[in-house]
Amino acid sequence: MLKQFLEAGKITATHGIRGEVRIQPQTNSPEFLCGFKTLYIDSVPIKVVSSTVHKSGVITQFEGINGIDSAVRLKNKTVYIDRNEAILEPGEHFLSDLIGLKAIEADSGNELGKITEIIPLNPNNVYVITGNREILVPAVKEFVKEINVEEGYVSFRLIEGM
Repeated sequence: MLKQFLEAGKITATHGIRGEVRIQPQTNSPEFLCGFKTLYIDSVPIKVVSSTVHKSGVITQFEGINGIDSAVRLKNKTVYIDRNEAILEPGEHFLSDLIGLKAIEADSGNELGKITEIIPLNPNNVYVITGNREILVPAVKEFVKEINVEEGYVSFRLIEGM
């Protein structure tokens, strides 16, 4: 079952004295997080008044948070998005949906294990496949051949030494 609310970032600090907060996104890009009109904190929807990219993070002003005193209470809170409000391009997936999927070898169909973790690195994430052994696979088209969340698998083409 796919989760409706997905972890999208963490509030790391206040920004200025008007109640803005800094969010460290856990999404593909800070711009993606800026596209939401509502975020969720502690299961409560909070309207976004403004949101801008700042370095690798996002500066956000929430409705009803008008000063540093109310903003500081949000520090270290996790921010969630509603998957139904997200617009993904064809072929894009939420990383959280890939955790637990079967990993299979594209040519033979043999099961390699399950995707147990996705390590966020630049320029590409790395899939951690745990089976008889642990395999680290860069999330690039040369190695990731098919992602099928509905059927519950990701197929990989590995090279010697992986």
